[in-house]
Amino acid sequence: MALVAVFAALIVVAAVVPGIPVGSLGVPITLQTLAVMLTGLVLGPTRAAFAVLLYLALGFVGLPVFSRGASGLQVLAGPSAGYLVAFVVAALVVGLAAREVVRRVQPARWVPLFFLAAMLTSVLFVHTLGILGLMVNGRLSLAAAFRVDLAFYPGDIVKNVVAAFAAAAVHRAFPDVLVRRVR
Repeated sequence: MALVAVFAALIVVAAVVPGIPVGSLGVPITLQTLAVMLTGLVLGPTRAAFAVLLYLALGFVGLPVFSRGASGLQVLAGPSAGYLVAFVVAALVVGLAAREVVRRVQPARWVPLFFLAAMLTSVLFVHTLGILGLMVNGRLSLAAAFRVDLAFYPGDIVKNVVAAFAAAAVHRAFPDVLVRRVR
């Protein structure tokens, strides 16, 4: 439970650091995706999903933990709703991948595989659901939503590299944090 709370706090910090607004809808580039991917890569699927759910619950009940100090359920009616919902799925999926990497692969190959898992998860889930949110809540066409979303890719590449290196370092330092080893 302590790890879930600590990583939920990490996501809060990543969200409240001022972001860079993108496009006319103002969906900001934040460090949240870094925190979500790192959470999944370090904690694995279940605890990572719970950490993201805790973060979302804190925001939905009124604490100003979302980007730009937003809070409440009304964020689900905003253009960034798809990204917020995707964070739960992303943490779960990248956590599943990380668990398998740590169990089956030599530590020397963790960083590139963590990066690959994080990038695939970002593209397949975060960006896809983010585009859907932009289309539904921002009333954008698919093409327009895709163009807005493209601005997030360069940052996500950098953030996923950082998350991969950080997660590998955590797993080397604390080998039992994700996969309990039988002694």
